[in-house]
Amino acid sequence: MTNSEWWRTATIYQIYPKSFCDSSDKGTGDIQGIISKLDYLQKLGVDAIWLTPVYQSPMIDNGYDIADYYSINPDFGTMDDFNHLLKEAKSRGIRIIMDIVVNHTSTEHHWFQSALGNKESEYRDYYIWKDPVDGKSPTNWQSKFGGNAWALDKATNQYYLHLFAKEQADLNWENPKVRQEVKEIISFWAEKGVDGFRLDVINLISKPHEFTNDDSGDGRRFYTDGPKVHQYLQEISDAVFQKYGSVTVGEMSSTTLDHCQQYSAQNGKELSMVFNFHHLKADYKEGDKWTKAPFDFLSLKAIFNHWQTGLNGKGWGALFWCNHDQPRVVSRLGNDEEYRELSAKMLASSVHMMQGTPYIYQGEEIGMTNPHYTSIEQYRDLESINMFDIMVNKDKSVSEAEMLEILDQKSRDNSRTPMQWNESDNAGFTQGQPWLSVASNYKEVNVKNAVHNANSVFYFYQKLIQLRKDIDVITTGDYYDLMPEHSDVFCYQRENATHRLIAIHNFYANMVEISVDLTGSSSEYILLNYNDIESTQPRSSMSLRPYECRVVLIKK
Repeated sequence: MTNSEWWRTATIYQIYPKSFCDSSDKGTGDIQGIISKLDYLQKLGVDAIWLTPVYQSPMIDNGYDIADYYSINPDFGTMDDFNHLLKEAKSRGIRIIMDIVVNHTSTEHHWFQSALGNKESEYRDYYIWKDPVDGKSPTNWQSKFGGNAWALDKATNQYYLHLFAKEQADLNWENPKVRQEVKEIISFWAEKGVDGFRLDVINLISKPHEFTNDDSGDGRRFYTDGPKVHQYLQEISDAVFQKYGSVTVGEMSSTTLDHCQQYSAQNGKELSMVFNFHHLKADYKEGDKWTKAPFDFLSLKAIFNHWQTGLNGKGWGALFWCNHDQPRVVSRLGNDEEYRELSAKMLASSVHMMQGTPYIYQGEEIGMTNPHYTSIEQYRDLESINMFDIMVNKDKSVSEAEMLEILDQKSRDNSRTPMQWNESDNAGFTQGQPWLSVASNYKEVNVKNAVHNANSVFYFYQKLIQLRKDIDVITTGDYYDLMPEHSDVFCYQRENATHRLIAIHNFYANMVEISVDLTGSSSEYILLNYNDIESTQPRSSMSLRPYECRVVLIKK
């Protein structure tokens, strides 16, 4: 492994700046707030910070609608603040990864504003425009946020494509000028010293040559992993990523293993690694997010097995449970009350012992939970508010109480509540009124308490980060699910030429008896979430307590 592949043994920390730390009293987080917490992140031991977008934006989609790629949103600070962050982070050995959105821009971007209502604009072909078909939108494709994916420009009687909000117009990557603009944008930030880029929905950039109705779906099968996506990524990688040695992680929407093997191939021609989200649909009842349902444990394990074995030796994946779009995992798959710390540790171990690069979402390392809001007025997420209106008021498919239970499980606001720093007002996040209500358990669940407790979730994550650097089999070992059909236990093996690692996780509050082959010249526990283990010497037969995890390292 070369120094340029530092990310293979690294752990990356995701910051959602709006909710991380407010350096003043405005109620939203900012760059100076991040700087003030760098010592904390250094203590945790993370190698890099991934920042969700901090560019100029009207914030229709929390910054994923970029209006100016070359400036910092005043809500977060100034370019001087960003340069200061780079300097202070690097002085602590922490790299910076920027979130970049190049599938679409905000409709407030000057390119789109020039193109709107003007077929002669030099920027008209930066976007995808189509004439009406039978007086209606060009296709029946659906936006990811609901409704048709085409919006009409009345002045020219043409529609533009928006796979997301109507304020997010899709770029036309067929136009070489667009690709050149993307190269210049990314180069600008790389020249500043940014170490890498997280590329939002990057597998959607290549659209089909012909736009036709989808008679069996919402249109995604026509543009997901599109016809020229690999060609485009190789072009950008050759011109920019490889030039600057940038680490790159692609967010892959509704993708396949075959494509991800190519996106993250070890020849480095496209991306360093990929995010896929298949495992986070294990609690989608019949594929529908907006339901309250238990997670399908056997399906979850099968999905991990598919991706772990499929990428091994061919590509590289990102390991994660949480992000700014997903509920808190300890509330989603664990037990956020009686067994909050134990289940938080178990869930962390269950992904950190796999092959890939782990991502920690802010607050995950202290076991933050969903806020368990009781009123729709407490929510700020546009998707959640829209779905409440559709399902309760328009379709009348569920009652208000039922919908609040669904949101309690599935809303994106579950992860966007302010970071809980201490027991003071607003959890130490702001001196003003927070933009989103803090979870009510902040006096118990906060950074101050975690750092002062040697057995806290924080120090468990700290150990996970160090184990990845110290034990080679975590990075290089093959993956094998030892108990794919077990109803309670997730037990897998990692193996290389010299060692086996057995990762054992009880996903439920039941007591479970299991037996595992620990044959080897020597074996030792390297990670436990219960401190009173019955023997320091691993035994093949063991009784697992609620949410217990054990990781055994075996020398061959």
